[in-house]
Amino acid sequence: MPIKFLHTRIRVSDLERSIEWYSKACGYRVHKRNDKSPAGNQIVHLEIPANEAMLELCYSPDFKVEFPEDLMHTCIGVDDIVEYCDKLEKDGFDIWPGEWRDKFTSGGTKMAFLTDPDGYEVEILENKSPLTARD
Repeated sequence: MPIKFLHTRIRVSDLERSIEWYSKACGYRVHKRNDKSPAGNQIVHLEIPANEAMLELCYSPDFKVEFPEDLMHTCIGVDDIVEYCDKLEKDGFDIWPGEWRDKFTSGGTKMAFLTDPDGYEVEILENKSPLTARD
């Protein structure tokens, strides 16, 4: 019986702000929305075109979003990480580490990071990276 990874849920403090951030920074779009789940949460499933796994944003006004630093992160792959990160910086996003361009000239895995409005990290890898290869 085949098993598929379907989605990852993160709690957010402002649903509309998070939808906008993930759309602009990572290319997500709203797949479906439920304004009242059985538990009373607002749920939005975001998708990146041509990907099966989704990011589920969960909002509840009585839930305070707090988590330890570096608890988890998501990761996206892009064809040209320098071009992608340059565009993000021009659009006002902070890429880290600060010397990410210098690190790319020394070879190895090309990666950079963004931090969403609630403090979740988004790793950016170049699709040519050994970490994005599928056997």
